[in-house]
Amino acid sequence: MRYVDILNHIFTAYPMYHKAGVSAYKEGLENIETLANITGHPEKKFRSIHIAGTNGKGSTAHFIASWFQELGYKTGLYTSPHLIDFRERIRINGEMIAEADVVRFFERFQEQLTHIEPSFFEITTILAFDYFAQQQVDVAIVEVGLGGRLDATNIVMPELSVITSISLDHTQLLGQAIAQIAAEKGGIIKPGVPVVIGEYQSETLPVFQALAHKQKTKLWLAEERYAARKHKSAKTQKDEGIQDDTVDVFRNNILLYSNIKIPLQGDYQLKNVVTFLQAVEILTPVFNPKQNDVTQAAIENMVHNTHLSGRWQQLATSPLTICDVGHNVGGLALTMRQLLTIPHRQLHFVVGFVNDKDIAHILNLLPREAYYYLCCANIERALPLPQLAGHFAAAALRHAIYNSVTEAFNAAQAAAQSDDLIFIGGSCFVVGEVL
Repeated sequence: MRYVDILNHIFTAYPMYHKAGVSAYKEGLENIETLANITGHPEKKFRSIHIAGTNGKGSTAHFIASWFQELGYKTGLYTSPHLIDFRERIRINGEMIAEADVVRFFERFQEQLTHIEPSFFEITTILAFDYFAQQQVDVAIVEVGLGGRLDATNIVMPELSVITSISLDHTQLLGQAIAQIAAEKGGIIKPGVPVVIGEYQSETLPVFQALAHKQKTKLWLAEERYAARKHKSAKTQKDEGIQDDTVDVFRNNILLYSNIKIPLQGDYQLKNVVTFLQAVEILTPVFNPKQNDVTQAAIENMVHNTHLSGRWQQLATSPLTICDVGHNVGGLALTMRQLLTIPHRQLHFVVGFVNDKDIAHILNLLPREAYYYLCCANIERALPLPQLAGHFAAAALRHAIYNSVTEAFNAAQAAAQSDDLIFIGGSCFVVGEVL
């Protein structure tokens, strides 16, 4: 078997939610439990940390993985979606799964898999778990794909569960109300397994408290114990128009770490740092590391350790060009707030969305002075250009339409002057195609 043939098979034979939408979503754990049985229950052969949430779960997963790597643990990391290469989803110590290991998995199990009809995410999840077990990782950081309660990753019995944030997203599957979505995300809370809540609201906290009480476990509210406050360093990156960000971290209002350099420049990462610090506090006695405190190093070296991309990532300096994968109301609200703090003459916005997003509320967040280059990512789930243009016209936002992400990006680059700002976003698939 060849890797390229297997990859084509994965993308065509297994329904893929991130590309096709609701029609590809398979509710329930029956398929993943069958797959786990076929592969010898690999999820029971490594320790894990399980992370759910609407926004921030990917970055938080990478921070925690970086911490374990700094401690010298062989660390698995399972995240989604990928931006460029399918193998980004499955890493050990930052390195993607080898093509040969993907081939070996399908050579071992292809015949049995044909009788199950799993989804793309289910087959990818069991591939990741089998790989982590085969490679004998010390710990795996596992990010939920969608929701939590019925997500394929929810067969793990973790050392810690983390829920980063809750906002309206995937409402057709998870519910129309914040409390309903919280209940689905809170489905990862397991008996006796401590749970960290990164952010909470008046609607979500009672849901989490009730679930923790039912499962007889302790709930930790990160925001009540930790705070991260951003400062500007003396050194200014004049050519890039962005200053180095350093952060002071406080626990119970007492300075814990000073002048930490966060490699991800979006202000919203401060929330993820706070969640990460609370997780570290709980994990430290569980894993009993012999090394000195590596928390600051884990934060500062995160991108180097885990190779995270697409989060407030700077692609060029003249004009300043930034991309970010935030794609729902909660994520885009934070991103837009950050974007408007950057000095610029004109903002050029390369944007496309998938067809299940709350476009009306999203458009209310977008800067009215920007010029928008509308495009569709090369996926079935992309919002068609005529509908996208109709929304922008109704909102009286200046725009033009382009037949591809590449055309839109090239047009923005051609129109922008050196002191302008280009932003690429709206969908992780738009960002992925630009990258």
